[in-house]
Amino acid sequence: MIIVDKALQHYELEHGRPIRVGMIGAGFMARGIALQIATAVPGMRLVAIANRNLEPARRAYTEAGQPVPRVVESPFGLRSAIAAGQPAITENWRLLCEAEEIDAIIEVTGSIEYAAHAVCAAIENGKHVILMNAELDGTVGPLLKRRADKAGVVYTNADGDQPGVTMNLYRFVRGIGVRPVLCGNIKGLHDPYRTPTTQAEFARRWKQKPHMVTSFSDGTKVSFEQAIIANATGMGVARRGMLGPTVEAGTPIDKAAQLFPADALMSGEGIVDYVVGAAPGPGVFVLGTIEHPTQRHYLALYKLGDGPFYCFYTPYHLCHFEVPNTVARAVLFKDAAIAPIAGPCVEVVAAAKTDLKAGDTLDDLGHYMTYGLCENADVVRRERLLPIGIAAGCRLRRDIPKDAVLTYDDVELPADRLIDRLRAEQDAVFAPAQAPEYVRPLAAMPA
Repeated sequence: MIIVDKALQHYELEHGRPIRVGMIGAGFMARGIALQIATAVPGMRLVAIANRNLEPARRAYTEAGQPVPRVVESPFGLRSAIAAGQPAITENWRLLCEAEEIDAIIEVTGSIEYAAHAVCAAIENGKHVILMNAELDGTVGPLLKRRADKAGVVYTNADGDQPGVTMNLYRFVRGIGVRPVLCGNIKGLHDPYRTPTTQAEFARRWKQKPHMVTSFSDGTKVSFEQAIIANATGMGVARRGMLGPTVEAGTPIDKAAQLFPADALMSGEGIVDYVVGAAPGPGVFVLGTIEHPTQRHYLALYKLGDGPFYCFYTPYHLCHFEVPNTVARAVLFKDAAIAPIAGPCVEVVAAAKTDLKAGDTLDDLGHYMTYGLCENADVVRRERLLPIGIAAGCRLRRDIPKDAVLTYDDVELPADRLIDRLRAEQDAVFAPAQAPEYVRPLAAMPA
């Protein structure tokens, strides 16, 4: 977003202050966001961080080279800290969501139930909401977007993470008159049976949490990422779990993309999917098509090939570096980097990572018991499949074999969860009668 830098300068000159941001969460990615805003984004200030434990929030400011933060426990305390230009930290996320002095909330906890409470409160209090949380978005994003629209605020996932980068590319491709037919993610590994034990060393090396990097490798994360792209574009999946071809490491993405069947690409609004092993990784790509013969001639001249499908790609995604751009787009231009356009098109359902026993309580994302798979929303409704964003904490009513997809009938839901109420409301709002038909499943990838 080339215009964001000047727009931020103009905003600060016009309003006499920068955009004021509150952040909920203080983990690995949140610390990167704090550092980026502090060191590279004139016209924006991270005024407060809320976290369940204060020490990580303090660390985020310290590592960003900011003054020692003030611990605040009341609206007056937060207001005073902001007025004094002193960073604030608190265990109470409600203070940030309710503060008139804060323009936008960045939610970066990676949680679902906790994040749902915070995001709902932020929207209710007229705050723009920027998520680095594909899991919440992929579970109840359509409903949260609808609530944000009614409140007159922007609800968006973040640029920099792969869905936001993909959506930028999708908008570019569509903007030059090429019709996107596939939005793709380039992955280095996909093994649904990875666990925090197998990923412990990788997590230690990169100073991340084992369960988080497990969700990257077991397919849960890419499923959420592609689901929220589908919900932002109207696309579907070609089959449960996506096609996900694996290619020899380093295979150029324009070659790897030729593995996707033409009938899947040309069905409905197109599909979301991924490739394992292609280069450049970990980038994103969009396949598009165009009918006009003269435009095809130009694309061939410009070295994009003879068609009918043309591969556009972005060779990287820079996560926290680009999150402030998302904030600026929301506050200055009322533009969402990526958000649902209507009801769910694709959902992420829970599959058994191992044989599960009746009476077991399901653990969280990226742990030992489940992994996520994309499925078209109409199939999820019809078969009563269990969204993985709902699964944690559910008690099994019966034995479930490895790789079986769970249904609502297989579990007892925990009592009194907001996420279950939001799901029920989302299902009621976006009735099946209003839902489009999505891409029908394919039998297999071509040989």
